[in-house]
Amino acid sequence: MSSNTVDRTGSHASFGVEGMTCANCVGRVERALKKLPGVGEARVNLATSRADVDFDPAQVGEEDLFASVRDAGYGPVALKDGDAGTGEESARLRGDLAFALLFGIPVLLLSMLPMAFPALMGIRMRLNPSDGFWNLIQMALATPVMFGPGRRFFKRGWSALRHRSPDMNTLVMIGTGSAYLSSAVATLAPTAFPPGARDVYFEAAAVVIALVLLGKYLEAKAKGRGAEAIRRLLDLKPLRARLLRRGSEVDVEIAAVIPGDELAVRPGDRVPVDGVVLSGESRVDESMLTGEAAPKSKRIGDRVTGGTLNTDGHLTFRAERVGADTALAHIIRMVEEAQVSRPPIQDAADRVVAVFTPAVLALAALTFAAWLWLAPAPAFPAALVHAVAVLVIACPCAMGLATPAAILAGTGRAAELGLIVRDGAALQSLAEADRFALDKTGTLTQGNPQVTWFAARDGGGTGAAGGPGKASEESEDKVLALAAGLEALSAHPLAKALVAYAKGRGVVPAFTSAFRDRAGSGVEGEIAGHRVAVGSARLMEEIGADPGAFGGDIARLEGEGAGLIHIAIDGRRVGLAAVSDPLRPEAREAMDALRKMGAEVTILTGDREAPARAAGAALGIPDVRSGLLPGGKSAAVLAMREAGKGKVAFVGDGINDAPALASADAGLAMAGGSDVAIAAGDIVLMTGDLRGVPRSLALARAVMRTIRLNLFWAFAYNAVLIPVAAGALHRWGWDLSPVLAGAAMGLSSVFVMGNSLRLKRFRPAL
Repeated sequence: MSSNTVDRTGSHASFGVEGMTCANCVGRVERALKKLPGVGEARVNLATSRADVDFDPAQVGEEDLFASVRDAGYGPVALKDGDAGTGEESARLRGDLAFALLFGIPVLLLSMLPMAFPALMGIRMRLNPSDGFWNLIQMALATPVMFGPGRRFFKRGWSALRHRSPDMNTLVMIGTGSAYLSSAVATLAPTAFPPGARDVYFEAAAVVIALVLLGKYLEAKAKGRGAEAIRRLLDLKPLRARLLRRGSEVDVEIAAVIPGDELAVRPGDRVPVDGVVLSGESRVDESMLTGEAAPKSKRIGDRVTGGTLNTDGHLTFRAERVGADTALAHIIRMVEEAQVSRPPIQDAADRVVAVFTPAVLALAALTFAAWLWLAPAPAFPAALVHAVAVLVIACPCAMGLATPAAILAGTGRAAELGLIVRDGAALQSLAEADRFALDKTGTLTQGNPQVTWFAARDGGGTGAAGGPGKASEESEDKVLALAAGLEALSAHPLAKALVAYAKGRGVVPAFTSAFRDRAGSGVEGEIAGHRVAVGSARLMEEIGADPGAFGGDIARLEGEGAGLIHIAIDGRRVGLAAVSDPLRPEAREAMDALRKMGAEVTILTGDREAPARAAGAALGIPDVRSGLLPGGKSAAVLAMREAGKGKVAFVGDGINDAPALASADAGLAMAGGSDVAIAAGDIVLMTGDLRGVPRSLALARAVMRTIRLNLFWAFAYNAVLIPVAAGALHRWGWDLSPVLAGAAMGLSSVFVMGNSLRLKRFRPAL
């Protein structure tokens, strides 16, 4: 995002919104934005104080969006990098809080201490016996609080009332305003009230405002800690780069780098943009992108990612992706979008909040009327105190923060663990998933076929190495050189595996003088006067090369699920290689962890049945479905969703598995740190470590537990304390003064934020 303007990509704008205090505020801003022509969707987040709007630039512009927010009674602000709109608000709250406490605490002392310590009443009487005098002092102290720091509540509360959408500000405005106005009349015109009803409640007005501000300030500080993940990611963005020009290094701003530029990275520097290493060797710390602590070795041809730290060597590389196209920029956007998203569980809370504040206003009026009617004379003071307490205690702040605060902290922690979450709905779907379907190749396996067994035999005679039909090591190398020479001209993954195996043994592929690709079965050619054929069993049948001494090996290896490469020279089958895609070393641990968490696991793969079954057996997964095309995987996921009661998560590599990832309730895409499959899934496992799957599930469940606890607290707090504030326990000597009500209200929001921030300390079990 730019530093001084609205962040806009095509038809999307993001900006901060100041002054929101509860879920009703969020609803009013959203409704105001959605009323504009050309606005398709508007999402406002209380925890980040941010609005995200999808709109048609031909019908509505930035100023129109800002004007609609101002008309709703709130302050639109352009976002700065890493700012959720809470930094300046936090500073203002700190100043207002200090001012309110400076004047409010003396009011509280003047009104409460003489009642708590009768000796102080004698001192006060000796100083000045007139109650009117001390009431004027309290009024003089309370008035700056009401019309200074308290002005925000009156301005926004009145605006909300005028828009017929009363909110927390409205409750504070009516509560403190009633207490102040009644006290002012009792001070300036005491005869307006009958004797015994001339009490003043300036402390209720001034101190409640101070306590509400304290709660808001603590919330803002907590919101800042919740957005820490974004700031840490932004801190990774280098500001300058070392550009290579005519053999020398030139220090330039990062914005000046374009794709194709050659750049240098010294030890201790951060890689400025994404690219490919041209020269040098080093180790690069990618922990902030992938969550893996161990630096990765980088050499010629390897990819490097902007924002990662070069630890010890000197590298030069060619820039490929710069600016908003880098992996780091994509990650930051995904985390930001996740933090402002709304999971379905929030909808139920929003429906309650929509009627909550009007209901509280009605309840406060009913409380006032009941006390006037039922309480002994003079009833007005008791009626006023209880009505104000109801208004103050019933702030819906905690309800509005319950979900976004947990999403903010949870997605931030996920980013630190190398798990990039697209939105809050994905977290809820994942938390509710009880079945996991996984692709095999590249997901459960390393995605890199390797020769795991090789033998060369003379077709039934006695080899030089001894034993019937076994060739000497020298003869094996000759067979391997001929086969590798032919396969070096093929693009097939098994061919590449054989060539890599030959090079690993120090065998140089032989020069091929003639080459023919037998599509679907293998390759043929002439090498050093020999006719060489390398490929499948079908190719061997086509050229008439019988299995010879390999019959038993073929049956055994096929039973193990290996892919076989047959080698024939001059019409005789003389070599056999088994190629397998090894399972990831952490695969069994990850699958065991999923099962311990109560999830059923299924393999969906396009591979042959034998290797698929072998992988399933090694991982303890009996439900294996093989030979599936991308559409078949998607259909299988949909069938699993229809057959069960819970939700289905799919884990794939994010490319061929895209249809299945989209069909699942939650899609988890495997990715390497430098080539993130951003569009493939709801959650991207940056490390490519399968243990990220159970970690994601554990974190998602922790987030949902936190949201449910937040919502329970928010509703239970109001359900218990509103009746107490109304006077339900007065008969037994239990009352809740407006001051205590204000403190309890502030603490409820602080509890929700503190409970959510516990997610920052989430530690996965593996």
